[in-house]
Amino acid sequence: MADREQFLTARIATGVASIDPALWDTLAGPDSLTSHAFLALLEETGSVGPGTGWTAIPVLAEQGTSIVGAAPAYLKTHSQGEYVFDHGWAEAWQRAGGAYYPKLQVAVPFTPCPGRRLFGEPAALLAAVEAVTAQNGLSSAHITFCTAEDADAAQARGWLLRHGLQYHWVNRGYQSFDNFLGALASRKRKAIRKERAAATQGLDVVPLRGAEIEPQHWDAMWTFYQDTGSRKWGHPYLTRAWFDRAGEMLGDSALMFLALREGEPVAGALNIVGPDTLYGRYWGCVEEVPFLHFELSYYRAIDWAIANGKSSVQAGAQGEHKLARGYEPIITRSVHFIPDAGFRSAIADFLVSERAAIEAELGWCREALPYRSDVSS
Repeated sequence: MADREQFLTARIATGVASIDPALWDTLAGPDSLTSHAFLALLEETGSVGPGTGWTAIPVLAEQGTSIVGAAPAYLKTHSQGEYVFDHGWAEAWQRAGGAYYPKLQVAVPFTPCPGRRLFGEPAALLAAVEAVTAQNGLSSAHITFCTAEDADAAQARGWLLRHGLQYHWVNRGYQSFDNFLGALASRKRKAIRKERAAATQGLDVVPLRGAEIEPQHWDAMWTFYQDTGSRKWGHPYLTRAWFDRAGEMLGDSALMFLALREGEPVAGALNIVGPDTLYGRYWGCVEEVPFLHFELSYYRAIDWAIANGKSSVQAGAQGEHKLARGYEPIITRSVHFIPDAGFRSAIADFLVSERAAIEAELGWCREALPYRSDVSS
């Protein structure tokens, strides 16, 4: 591997949008969230870029004149929109007289969905990320929500491993939503049916995909997103332009569930369709209806995934309330390159105890799953 790395050079590009789409998608593979269209849409609509604290600098590994690897990287001047919280690390480093920002973040912005982050030979791309970090005097580099394979490759190079916990729904060969409910304990099954009935009383819920999502639907989703974003994060991450361009750029990877009252949208959930996974991304409403969030964001996603042969639903970060609705606890991984030896040692000690706490929480969550005792999960 060392010999191969000697023939590779690291380069940063001025955004994913500047890279040939076919080349990027060949390297990135079929996942919609790391596609050229999804990442370029963020750049071209100003959701990342000047004034956002996210400067797109994809790291490329080149062999001669050919790009043989890539990683979606960003120069960050804050830690917002990452969902792997390192604010405490930044404060500690700054109290010690260091400058934590800018840092290098390899991630899909505002998207806590696990997947590939190193498109090519992992060791070579890790070496490229390390080189960019060192050559630019950055405090650190972080690869968030990466695969177990990428995490293993990073650990082999001395990167630090961090665990997190999410809740994903797993399709165990269900033929219908009722078939899925049949795997749950009777009390949980009845509770979900009551929630669904209450949530949809007086409402029509319609699924819209790709070209079926018209400009007025994107307008409604922007309104919903504004409400949720201002309450959750203080200000929404995505721009209005993102919603204007999303239909054109995302095509059939966009799936929306809209709740209509007398024909008018009152709530919606936006999903991204992956090759094998449905990713729940944004939800919002202009009318508070009990359990409607669960209906649009969780139950409709499960129903659609079963009908369309998807193996899982990822409904975003956090949320122990998902357990009662059949979503299972999943360990997520991130890896961290800390050049400063003293700071690295302190972070390493913290991560040992944090991983132990995550493991304990994982055990508790598994015991709280609503499945019947004769159903393995």
